[in-house]
Amino acid sequence: MILLGSLVNSLAIIGGSLLGTVLRNISEQTKDTVTKGIGIGVVALGLQMAVKTNAFTLIIISLCLGAMLGEALKIEERMNHLGLFLQKHFAKNNGNFAEGFVTSTLIFVIGSMGIIGAIQSGVSGDNQTLYTKAVMDGFMAIMLTASLGLGVLFSSLPVFIYQDLITLVASVLISYVPHTLITILMAGISQIGGLLIIAIGLNVMRLTKIRVSNFLPSLVLMVIFQSLQYFYF
Repeated sequence: MILLGSLVNSLAIIGGSLLGTVLRNISEQTKDTVTKGIGIGVVALGLQMAVKTNAFTLIIISLCLGAMLGEALKIEERMNHLGLFLQKHFAKNNGNFAEGFVTSTLIFVIGSMGIIGAIQSGVSGDNQTLYTKAVMDGFMAIMLTASLGLGVLFSSLPVFIYQDLITLVASVLISYVPHTLITILMAGISQIGGLLIIAIGLNVMRLTKIRVSNFLPSLVLMVIFQSLQYFYF
């Protein structure tokens, strides 16, 4: 079952979030320390992903154009509105609901592990990478929920949809896209994703406030630019 990996990943986030609600009575100081620890770990992961590149020009162009497109589409604002809508209906007294939803969605969605794992699932039916990601996301959900609230639980839905779409597309395109191009595209997505993950980590530690969601179009632009470069240059 090619979609099993994404399902397990989503269930791990739900389970971790529910367990995290039990830990919400810990002191604010502990929550702050744990949150900053998560931020440090996220930054470290982003650095590991981002440094493996020789395509700085394409990355900068993709980031800048992607940011312009994201700001025009108001992606961050729309995600916050969705989080506030969910908060209104499911957690009226939780002021951190929207922040928890947006932050956890970005952490769980952006990253090479989910992309590569979803592609592996679609190409070969191998879900091992997604199972590993599920374990990591489950523990991350516990800590995020303890710090940011129940909004983290609802991030399981976009994670499930996003990874399933990649899996389904990969299962169809494998017969048409050169293997070399797939390798190049995964590397490019990983590098852009690494930079966005660093920004998420800085936000989690509250060192700055970067509208990371508005950079998401840069991932798509990177794919387009690298595809054009592969076929025409």
